Amino acid sequence: MKTIRTIALISSVLAVLASCDNRLYFEQNYTMRGEEWHRDSLLKFDVPVTDTLQSYNILFNNRITGQYPYSNMYLFITVAAPDKSHQMDTLECILADQRGKWLGSGFGNVWTNNVYYKRNVRFPNSGNYTFYIEQAMRVENLPHVLSAGLRVEKVER
Repeated sequence: MKTIRTIALISSVLAVLASCDNRLYFEQNYTMRGEEWHRDSLLKFDVPVTDTLQSYNILFNNRITGQYPYSNMYLFITVAAPDKSHQMDTLECILADQRGKWLGSGFGNVWTNNVYYKRNVRFPNSGNYTFYIEQAMRVENLPHVLSAGLRVEKVER
């Protein structure tokens, strides 16, 4: 009887965990070689869009170590739409508060942040949207960056 209850409890927990991220539409992350993000290292993400009525949140993911020397990170983000139009933005990611305490979630010496780039966005055309992300800091090699990526979530109606 205890075995059946244990199995039922584990199954329930797994079902809850599996349904926690039902908003996720797209996510891809790049691991940085040598824990450095070189200025010329352009990250490319191809996001296929079929539903032009759905609203999305677009986030930048990053993982840094506690030795990251800045409290923020600037990015250049270029979006190429299926109609060949391009849009370029600059995004500032705040990674630490004014006292130097890291934001986001941390485990050991690694800190993870998901920074909103755009909220409640509708893509006007169906097709492939390509996002290009590059670091825009004033250094050639941005140290102590473990990974960077893009996340697109469906906004619940």
